[in-house]
Amino acid sequence: MHTPSGTSLPVVPAALAPVLPSGHTGAGLPPRTGTGESTEFLPGLESASPVDRDSVWLHDVLLGPHSADIVRYLSLARRTGGPVLDLGSGPGRLTVPFARHGFPVEAVDRDAPSLERLRSWARRIGPQVSGLVVTTRADLAELRLRRTYRLALLAGAMVSAVPPRARPALLREIASHLDSGGALALDYTAHQPRGLAEEPHRTWAFPVPRFDGIEEWVVARQVFDLTDMSERITYYAARTGKLSTERVVLTTDKWVVDPDQLATELRAAGLHVEGRRRHRIDERTESVLLVCRTDG
Repeated sequence: MHTPSGTSLPVVPAALAPVLPSGHTGAGLPPRTGTGESTEFLPGLESASPVDRDSVWLHDVLLGPHSADIVRYLSLARRTGGPVLDLGSGPGRLTVPFARHGFPVEAVDRDAPSLERLRSWARRIGPQVSGLVVTTRADLAELRLRRTYRLALLAGAMVSAVPPRARPALLREIASHLDSGGALALDYTAHQPRGLAEEPHRTWAFPVPRFDGIEEWVVARQVFDLTDMSERITYYAARTGKLSTERVVLTTDKWVVDPDQLATELRAAGLHVEGRRRHRIDERTESVLLVCRTDG
């Protein structure tokens, strides 16, 4: 999922506004008012896992299952064929659709409950889907693969959740397990350095669509550390039912991707960029999708 900047979203109703932790400055809250236009690009939970079943609703908003990138990745898979490697799969927003289209998929994630939800989803559809899915619990920073693939995916800006020190080894591991002519597809959010310096703290508010009788609003607070080029997003969620309001805080840590450094690491891993797709998020930020091929 892509991380936006400077996007104005509807103001949180006062009765639902999450309470920030004590000592928080509250700078930027409530969110900036504006036209009230919605956006499909919201801060992503790429490196966080649901702390409870209720958090899955927020994950669905941020990471799918209706993300447009599913169509793009499926189109690429039809050209490369399978098997497909879905890195940082979560509960299967890409894995299960790929299997439904007949592609064998290995889903890799470090969160065991997410992989169990993935398997449960596949089983509910039927053996024709669950039989095409293999799950592997592993941290991408320490990934060791055993098979070869025609297509590997680092979708949902997952590459930004990998520590920079571990990223070169991860790319080499992926490249060494791609068939000749195989592809790696990844996306990330590209930030203008000047934009980060001018606005290192950003805030949004948005509703979470739910169908269980609970009304949920979220305030998302994004903070960039320009010293180590890291990024932290904290989600303050207020869930209101008939009798009470529950407040939950979720946090995800990521790194800002340097496009030039990433290009150097891809070349060193034996991959060349075959295609690049850009999507402008705002005047300082864009989403970049890369399709890389093995040199062999």
